[in-house]
Amino acid sequence: MGIRRVFLVSLLLAMAFDLVKSLEFTEKDLSSDESLWDLYERWRSHHTVSRDLTEKRKRFNVFKANVLHIHKVNQMDRPYKLKLNKFADMTNHEFRNYFSSKITHYRMLRGNRAVTGFMHKKDDNLPASIDWRKKGAVTGIKDQGNCGSCWAFSAVVGVEGINKIKSGKLVSLSEQELVDCEKDNEGCKGGLMENAFDFIKKHGGLTTENVYPYRARDGNCDSAKMNSPAVMIDGHENVPENNENALMKAVANQPVSVAIDAGSSDLQFYSEGVFTGDCRHRAKPWGGGHWIWNNARRD
Repeated sequence: MGIRRVFLVSLLLAMAFDLVKSLEFTEKDLSSDESLWDLYERWRSHHTVSRDLTEKRKRFNVFKANVLHIHKVNQMDRPYKLKLNKFADMTNHEFRNYFSSKITHYRMLRGNRAVTGFMHKKDDNLPASIDWRKKGAVTGIKDQGNCGSCWAFSAVVGVEGINKIKSGKLVSLSEQELVDCEKDNEGCKGGLMENAFDFIKKHGGLTTENVYPYRARDGNCDSAKMNSPAVMIDGHENVPENNENALMKAVANQPVSVAIDAGSSDLQFYSEGVFTGDCRHRAKPWGGGHWIWNNARRD
């Protein structure tokens, strides 16, 4: 094993939704209740959703309203698009509850942040634009399922991205280890990202998703799997609050994620593009600079 010390800056991800396989529809599908009912039946088959007749009739009205909302928004001149995903016969209230982690949502979105240093304060020579996905520093889309574990995905994505930038290797790390083993947070009931970073530092790193796969539920900590960390860190910093210039400097150096309340109807069906819609409570950016030890095997 080769061990190498590297420097990183990270922002945190707290998205309370996942991107899922969607079903396309056309204007013809919207022309009548009959065609909308046929679309609903195709949607149920597409997502293997079983309903009895009474429930189907009730859910169809919700589905119809959601389809019309998606169509309406997509006809607007907005830089993002919506699609008919697996949440299409859920009310927005049900959708918000699906990913509920209310215990810590207030602290995550409105609570006080620790004031720390910001290593990129003096960075001024910034690129006009950057897409870290194209640079291979972002793992594929992950599905948190019916578990309020956005805080774990947030912590993991920052470490994955900077590890790729500094080591040249994109390694998918274990959210489930944090859900099961990080006791300052509350697993599927919610948590805070800085607690996750402190855990990774204290326990000598985080293992891979392959070693400790995600199950979308609370479980007992498997200490044996914790004995094979893939990435270690020494600490973190927060990007200064309410400072878009600081956020711009951070994203110029690595992938940037933010904590938002993703409970709006548009985010329920978000598919692609730059989201400019309602984030309900406007989020404060989370971020951190870390010293990281990368114990991946050298080539």
